[in-house]
Amino acid sequence: MWEDEHENFAKMEQPDPNTVKATNPTVETIQQLGQTMTPQSESNIFCMTIIGQVEGHLVLPPQNKTTKYEHLIPQLVAAEQNAKIEGIMIVLNTVGGDVEAGLAIAEMISSLTKPTVTLVLGGGHSIGVPIAVAANKSFIAATATMTIHPIRLNGLVIGVPQTFEYLEKMQERVVGFVTSHSNVTDEKFKELMFKTGELTRDIGTTVIGVDAVKYGLIDEVGGIGQALRQLNTFIDQRKQSIQSTGGLPQ
Repeated sequence: MWEDEHENFAKMEQPDPNTVKATNPTVETIQQLGQTMTPQSESNIFCMTIIGQVEGHLVLPPQNKTTKYEHLIPQLVAAEQNAKIEGIMIVLNTVGGDVEAGLAIAEMISSLTKPTVTLVLGGGHSIGVPIAVAANKSFIAATATMTIHPIRLNGLVIGVPQTFEYLEKMQERVVGFVTSHSNVTDEKFKELMFKTGELTRDIGTTVIGVDAVKYGLIDEVGGIGQALRQLNTFIDQRKQSIQSTGGLPQ
């Protein structure tokens, strides 16, 4: 009799895994998307993280920490459409990844009508550079770094002139985007990109936070506090602009 009561008590103490999952959508969101809140949250600021390697058309090995671009694009669309979201912050700590996926994310960020701020923490390397400069204003931590290098191809490469022309055109897309969304000149960016002797196994340059600002890549050295303050300033300015134009966002 006592054993039966003990078993029943044990069953009552252990929650149903399905119930836990259903009652904790935040946990599921963290597991699936690496997000602590979604654009449906009551906060007026949506924070999107880009960490690890940007995964594009090819699925990376399971041991790689990745950010899938097919997850980010719907989140940006949802944040743009959600009237409760007034500003978007993008936090980066990425080694880079798929070039076209990174450019797609950068183009999405730059085309948003709502105020945007990017913050580079740890690193914003390779294709993370265009993403970092895509917002209305960019910040970088004092100890964060950004690696600038030419585009590389992995796998089978056909050694014909068309391949190298395609590679050069893709590289010009990256250079054009970065220079048009930051204060760095075309000459300076290419100088950093093709510098020899600094990277062990590649040509290019690694710039630290202060140098990234000095070269014009990033707007300001700062952390989460400065980035949030700037984003709230942009939000207030947008509200005033909407009021002055009779409800039409500028």
